[in-house]
Amino acid sequence: MSEEIKSTEEVQTTEEVQTTEEVQTTEEVQTTEEIKSHLFAIRTTGGQEKVVMRLLEANANKINIQSVLLVDNLKGYVVVEAINPSDAYMAVEGIRHIRGQLRGELEFKDIEGYLIKKSTVSQLAVDNVIEITGGPFKGMKATITRIDVEKEEATVVLLDASYQLPVTVDANYLKLASGA
Repeated sequence: MSEEIKSTEEVQTTEEVQTTEEVQTTEEVQTTEEIKSHLFAIRTTGGQEKVVMRLLEANANKINIQSVLLVDNLKGYVVVEAINPSDAYMAVEGIRHIRGQLRGELEFKDIEGYLIKKSTVSQLAVDNVIEITGGPFKGMKATITRIDVEKEEATVVLLDASYQLPVTVDANYLKLASGA
């Protein structure tokens, strides 16, 4: 009788292993699938781009769009990112100041020039403890004493040195220390 109980327990554990393996494989498939979104140009009344953008943001939980982009150099247009064209069309339906939607999609390269990379210097402040990620002092921790925003450089004092050694480092080689 004890052999029968062991065999049923073994069957249950093998079934559990198979179901967990199936779950893992379906999760892996879901995470590896990349959701392809599309960009659409929405024509607005001149000078009302911010109003349209805010109206779309306010309805973001009701509509199925990923983002709304307002480009300063592109007067009279707002860029909407959506998974499919019908979502973009439904998002702008009934919104004030919208004059229409351009046919077709925008390519990422069309708006890439308008996107601005956030400067590393803007995240830094005097007396922050940072880690140097490149150059001859790579891996060392330091304290910021001065920041030159125009040159995107920071003067730091190395904490690992036996005496205070001020060094000027490119801000792109700095990141906030995890303990700070």
